[in-house]
Amino acid sequence: MPRISSQLKVGVFVDVANIYLNGGQRMQYDVLREFACRDHAEAIRLNAYVTYDVERAEDDEEYRKGAQNFHGALRDLGYKVIVKDIHWYTDVNGIRVAKANADLDMAVDALTQSDYLDRVLIASGDGDFVQVVRALQNKGCRVEVVGLDNVSNRLKAEADFFISGYLIPDLIPVDYGGKYETPPAWGELGSRVRGWCYWHSDQGFGFFRFLKEISPNLWITDTRNPDSPYGTVFFHDSALPSTINPANLPNRNMIFEFELAKSEKGAGVQAIEIELTTR
Repeated sequence: MPRISSQLKVGVFVDVANIYLNGGQRMQYDVLREFACRDHAEAIRLNAYVTYDVERAEDDEEYRKGAQNFHGALRDLGYKVIVKDIHWYTDVNGIRVAKANADLDMAVDALTQSDYLDRVLIASGDGDFVQVVRALQNKGCRVEVVGLDNVSNRLKAEADFFISGYLIPDLIPVDYGGKYETPPAWGELGSRVRGWCYWHSDQGFGFFRFLKEISPNLWITDTRNPDSPYGTVFFHDSALPSTINPANLPNRNMIFEFELAKSEKGAGVQAIEIELTTR
């Protein structure tokens, strides 16, 4: 089959430490690459910025081998791994403090390499990248941001497009707790997916919207359009976690994880076993 290309050039810049510490311990970097190139764009730059504790590696073989294996896996997926050593300092109070300048390197690289790019995807929730986003936009790049927990609201607002990584199918694998030997595919009945409440009634029910597949048509949110990559699922307020006040819905900042089940009435689909992922 001939390779399809849109001739768009994309750069992906991943703040690995920020992603890892904010829900991304199991993030699938191949899925991130697929999402970045979802319209058949070509990945010109794939940069992953990691920190490495040299002192710890000297005494902790498990840490050293784990880091080496992780870096190798990233390289196998086509990422350039930029390793920044962690340096330890003792502050005025005698407390040891770790510092690494991976964020600065990522910002500089994104700006200098953007001359050859049409679109830049930044994977991070760090508000320090707001100025970087503006500078990239001023150079003519479209800037997208993928974040998980603790994402800066300013960064969300500054990006041309922001999406929670929890919403991207299979980017953060769902934990089925051994329920299935082979779990159902994302979006199938019985699978667990993540979405947000986009409509709610004071009569005790509402609807979630979730992304069924990685698609270039993310702007087509009306699920009545056959080209829309989104699905709609009904839920009862009684199925929501007890910590959620339905009066606060709809709210796209609340990401829910839920199981897709046959509707109790009719041929539709409803959400059960609902959990709050992030807010």
